[in-house]
Amino acid sequence: MSNDNRRHVVPGKDGGWNVEKPGASRSSAHADTQKEAIARAKEIVHNAGGGEVRIHGRDGKIRNSDTVAPGNDPNPPRDKK
Repeated sequence: MSNDNRRHVVPGKDGGWNVEKPGASRSSAHADTQKEAIARAKEIVHNAGGGEVRIHGRDGKIRNSDTVAPGNDPNPPRDKK
């Protein structure tokens, strides 16, 4: 998986939430709520061929990460038998 298919959902400087690509000079998208920003980030990553969405809390620290198909999940859920 390349770095091009990663997006970070981060708090916006003027409120709301931004979807950012590492190394980009501007946001890929902006949303009023974190939930909307996460959905948009997943859509962007999926359309780019799959990858990772990293979700930050209001403190800026990563609080969750999600692999979007057709990406390769490094920690897939275990099947319960």
